[in-house]
Amino acid sequence: MKIFINKLIPKAGMEILEHPDIDLLMPENPEISYDEWISYCQQCDAILNIGAYKIDAKFFDLCPSVKAVCLFSVGYDQVDLEEATKGGIPVSNTPDVLSKATSDISFMLMLMVSRLASFNTNQIRLGVRFKYFNPVANLGQELYGKTLGIFGLGRIGYEMAIKCQAAYQMPIIYHNRNRNKEMEEKLNAKYVSFEELLAQSDVLSIHANYSPEYLGHFDAKAFNQMKPNSILINTARGGFIDEDDLNQALSDGKVWGAGLDVTNPEPMLPDNPLLKHERVCVLPHIGSATIEARSGMARIAAENVVAFVEGKQLKTCLNPEVYK
Repeated sequence: MKIFINKLIPKAGMEILEHPDIDLLMPENPEISYDEWISYCQQCDAILNIGAYKIDAKFFDLCPSVKAVCLFSVGYDQVDLEEATKGGIPVSNTPDVLSKATSDISFMLMLMVSRLASFNTNQIRLGVRFKYFNPVANLGQELYGKTLGIFGLGRIGYEMAIKCQAAYQMPIIYHNRNRNKEMEEKLNAKYVSFEELLAQSDVLSIHANYSPEYLGHFDAKAFNQMKPNSILINTARGGFIDEDDLNQALSDGKVWGAGLDVTNPEPMLPDNPLLKHERVCVLPHIGSATIEARSGMARIAAENVVAFVEGKQLKTCLNPEVYK
């Protein structure tokens, strides 16, 4: 079978794809246009997709030969899962293997913002001279005993919570679409409404799966309900946050600081006013950027491709109903 992979993945996955029944198609230049991407996909039975374009009704119309979509990501908001299911096309992702790595970034952002680390690093890079000790300048805040609020308490949120409990004895509150009793027991976490989450969190960390109805969910109305000492962390998807409203909330003192590994668009444009705030740290979506996490993602994605080629169910299928 012909399989299209739009970018090189770590060795752990490429070795698995050296399967006698796989004819792998991969462009020399990974930065291909949408039309080029479609042209490749039209030649193939399945695709292993690494951060490329939207896989929606238009895609399925243009690429009728594609019978499986294997993602190199945990998130699947780039796929219209309903359209895929209508066409009997299984879609898989790569869960679990990057939970620890992504939660490390959430934890790191929380620390960097709370102690103004990126701001002070930039001051040194700019050659700013600290001529004298100023007891009231550039003060951060400590996190001991502060309340951690989690929006989307799943695998990554859990890893963030246990780090915060172990390091800073932070009580945990959370808001999900549905209550997670297992996590409540493991973390002694308290389920609260979205409004309560905003009002009670000293640190609010976003870990939910993104879908279009959540576009700009954290907007001026939400920021007006947050504590003035609050820190907002986002390692999920940039679309959750209205960045203009966040900039205004930071300027008005409605929110104390923000750490963002994801933005809208990505990468963040260099003239974005958020980059001028001393209590903001922005990273270029590096949540899974470790050797271990990316190798694990590669292995799972490749195993899903092999399962398709061998006529088996994808191991981490998001829409298993297609097999019924």
